[in-house]
Amino acid sequence: MLIQRLLAAIVLIPLVIILLFFTKLSIFASIMIAVGGIAAWEWSQFLHITNKHSRLMFAFFIAVLLALLYFMPIPFELKSKLYNIILSLSIIWWLVALYLVMSYPKTIHYWSNIAVKLFFAFFTLFPFFISVIVLRSIDYQSNCYTGAILLLYTFVLVWATDTGAYFAGRTFGKRKLAPKVSPGKTIEGFIGGVSVALLISLIVYYSNLFNIKLYVFFISSFFAILASVLGDLTESMFKREAGIKDSGNLIPGHGGILDRIDSLTAAVPIFTVLSLYLS
Repeated sequence: MLIQRLLAAIVLIPLVIILLFFTKLSIFASIMIAVGGIAAWEWSQFLHITNKHSRLMFAFFIAVLLALLYFMPIPFELKSKLYNIILSLSIIWWLVALYLVMSYPKTIHYWSNIAVKLFFAFFTLFPFFISVIVLRSIDYQSNCYTGAILLLYTFVLVWATDTGAYFAGRTFGKRKLAPKVSPGKTIEGFIGGVSVALLISLIVYYSNLFNIKLYVFFISSFFAILASVLGDLTESMFKREAGIKDSGNLIPGHGGILDRIDSLTAAVPIFTVLSLYLS
């Protein structure tokens, strides 16, 4: 498993860097729309949709909505307000998700129907798409790399949390973090992952890569790190309710697209909202 994860990382990390730094914003958005469509295909399993045609239609519908969010010809101010509303509401969603994870499976009867899980799908996938676009667009006209670096930093925070938790958990893990949701995760792994990510955050800040106040950078980074763990646990909860181990098998050692971006779907919107609003 570890070798598969390493091989997948060797392939995926250069692809992410190419996508962030060497594609135009419109191409980047189009690729993220495709990623959203694939994630929706995998999410359809949580809705207990088994018919491939129905799953494809659901994925296509989500991709079309994402495309409209980015390409619709409306004034910039109106689009910005729409983005801000959706991102702000995503904060509420992740607070709800935290409660659901902590109370699982006692509260499962409140959200096990398809309508509620469609709502969850919207506030997981759409704020993630908007936040990566917003971060990637920062200072795009004056320096197209500013937003790319900031977005890469957010990704690195999530990867560091995941990697630190993996090794700390294997080495020191004894106490279960959320045994009814994800039995393999431990409190020691959680502490290790958060510690590694915070260390990277401090190193990055004092490297003077960003013109952001320390308290804004630290608060945004800290809550993004915590949110990344929540995103992972939330998807684990959905998979457990649906009776599946992985969301897909597209990425060796990592499962499907959702398995790879579950932490990002929480961390990137949280980092975006806090870093921009606190600034």
